[in-house]
Amino acid sequence: MATDAISACTGSSLLQPISEIINLPLDQVNFVVCQLCALLTAFWFRLYLHPSKTSPFVRHVVATLLGLYFALFCFGWYALHFLMQSGITYGIMIIAGVEHMHKYCLVVALAYLGFCQITRVYVFDYGMYSADFTGPMMVITQKITSIAFEIHDGMARKEDQLTQSQKLLAIRRMPSLLEYFSYNCNFMGILAGPTCSYKDYIAFIEGKPFRHRELENNGKLQGKTRLNDPSPNMEVVRKLGTCFLSLLVFLSVCKVFPVERNTDDDFIATTPIYAKVVYLYLSMLTTRPKYYFVWTLADAINNAAGFGFNGYDSDGKPQWDLISNLRIMNIELATSFKVFLDNWNIQTAHWLKRVCYERCPYNPTAATFLLSAMWHGAYPGYYLTFLTGIVVTLAARAVRHNVRPYFLGSPTHKFVYDVITWASTQIAICYTVVPFVLLSVGPSLKFYRSWYFCLHIGCVLLAIALPVKPRHLRLKEQQSISSSSDSTDSQKHKAT
Repeated sequence: MATDAISACTGSSLLQPISEIINLPLDQVNFVVCQLCALLTAFWFRLYLHPSKTSPFVRHVVATLLGLYFALFCFGWYALHFLMQSGITYGIMIIAGVEHMHKYCLVVALAYLGFCQITRVYVFDYGMYSADFTGPMMVITQKITSIAFEIHDGMARKEDQLTQSQKLLAIRRMPSLLEYFSYNCNFMGILAGPTCSYKDYIAFIEGKPFRHRELENNGKLQGKTRLNDPSPNMEVVRKLGTCFLSLLVFLSVCKVFPVERNTDDDFIATTPIYAKVVYLYLSMLTTRPKYYFVWTLADAINNAAGFGFNGYDSDGKPQWDLISNLRIMNIELATSFKVFLDNWNIQTAHWLKRVCYERCPYNPTAATFLLSAMWHGAYPGYYLTFLTGIVVTLAARAVRHNVRPYFLGSPTHKFVYDVITWASTQIAICYTVVPFVLLSVGPSLKFYRSWYFCLHIGCVLLAIALPVKPRHLRLKEQQSISSSSDSTDSQKHKAT
């Protein structure tokens, strides 16, 4: 019975012969083929359903129907969960009202997602790495909660209560049912995201990309504004090249350095500590290209449709990184835990910040990691990773605040500091993420025991020994510094 459920979850069997020839699971083949079809469809969508040629209504309808078709092809009737989750939360928005809808939508969307994840993990296919219908639901959950909080900001809170980013993204009217389903289920992002703000998506559909972001409070335009509709073709080609290289690296070296070997008894007993460190780094390094492939391809699909334009840089070149999910070089060269997280799964980090970190009055770091773990799923390894991440983040913050200033005196000292922090950051990331890959508690704890929980202990000691000011005091200092600098500039202006 479980086997039948798994096969139903894989959607169409049309590509079964190709799956057997290349020896890959059918659901993975379906996913990649649908994404490639979405890429071609995105070019057609931009050229033939351009905002100058058709109405937003038609673009909404086509984007939604194509998204649901791709979802049905990949996941079969399990794709109906996408409509159910979206429909239920839209009903909550209408019934609950703007004062409390954001709380109810957060609870209901996470509960629905959690139920599906627990059912899939513990009833059907524990430990399976193939595509599953809860992956798209994770992105839809982000969109549901984002739009609920943005409507609450725009229709229930006063302007002076909002941060600058909340003012920018606040929604001043309730979306129609079509707009809501189009935002959640469009063909460009239904399979792999990335998450985007509702206002950015509507601006794209209506043919006003980036326009609302260019306008400051005084109505003036920021930066260079050459073309309203620059071509994304070169950027799409560049990102497809990145996808090809990522896939090539993943297929060629992933099996050479399996992560599971870190918990092998012979490996633990016979390998010296320096070799364990090197192997840990290499084994975790080779797991990243599959994420690079999936997220970069998803970004290229959105760009091909004309979505993702983020204005122009200082040289006047168009930037197509509005909804990009990663910056590969920044990840591989990260010199702090924060820099790594800021450049990995960027849109999810933005979502966590806007929904939880900026709004949680107590222990926002711990609350954000907890929400991230709940959102990721039911595997115990996820919770071990995010609990470890809390400790590592606090220790990294303490070191940066207390140690870094001593190395800024000369370029040589700064270089030495950067080399040391790069190595320690990469190892800390690998150490933290091992349970995320292993999934189960037993192998994860076995790995940590083989390392004597050294990073856990060291990070706890650093977080206790090195003082860091509470977040609200740091924010007050920043605001006072900013206000004093503004007053100084105004005095100079008057004197002039």
